[in-house]
Amino acid sequence: MSIRVCLAGATGWAGSALARAIAQTDDIEIVAAVSRSHAQRTLGDVLAEPRLASPIYASAAQALAQPCDVFFEYTKPDVAKGNVLEALRQGAHVVIGTSGLSDADYDEIGAVAAERQRGVLAVGNFALTVVLLQKFAEIAAKYIPQWELIDYAHDGKKDAPSGTVRELAARLARIRPAELTVPLEQTQGIAETRGARVGGSQVHAIRLPSFTISAEIIFGMPDQRLTIRHDSGGSAQPYVDGALLAIRKVASFTGLRRGLDSVLDLG
Repeated sequence: MSIRVCLAGATGWAGSALARAIAQTDDIEIVAAVSRSHAQRTLGDVLAEPRLASPIYASAAQALAQPCDVFFEYTKPDVAKGNVLEALRQGAHVVIGTSGLSDADYDEIGAVAAERQRGVLAVGNFALTVVLLQKFAEIAAKYIPQWELIDYAHDGKKDAPSGTVRELAARLARIRPAELTVPLEQTQGIAETRGARVGGSQVHAIRLPSFTISAEIIFGMPDQRLTIRHDSGGSAQPYVDGALLAIRKVASFTGLRRGLDSVLDLG
């Protein structure tokens, strides 16, 4: 039996790539889609993919009237949490690909997921290179006490830091806070130029044309430095395989998990 998916953000940059990929699978089907700008049309008509026959709704609440197994959230931060909570109340498992949710948001989502006995997999970035960056950074943080994060994105991205870097900071916080030789309150000049403290890491967000999504972590020790960096190209293809995997795995656990590696065997 196919996994029935409700895809919110189905006509967006990443959502449309995922929808086209789902059309080529044998075990996943889209039964409802959310796109306010294309409501009352079929997804196949909008994406020129005849295998996608699902109707498009203006809101997640309307789309969730169609029974689904997995709700995939790929919209915007200001509506994402409401969409996710509604999906859980309707009995669906949830994959979150939208960035910009806070740790407090995830605490609330996790509590509802546990109460409803459903799985929620929150992934800041579905690319395999991001998964490896996160794992390598966690290993390095156990041995190197000082690091800073740089978050790169296009100039039109409103949320900062990105979901990729926010998730990385949350992971590092579980290991230890980054040490500062000079405490922030002792900074001379403009303290804000040192970046923002996010989960115990200093984060610097850059928003400029020519970037898509990049994440960099720099570890420093006396006379030696380690840099780990992920760069995305201009297409959404790097995220598709990870998103499909998330859909297939999210029903295998209960509660909230963050990061694609939480359902992978990376040793």
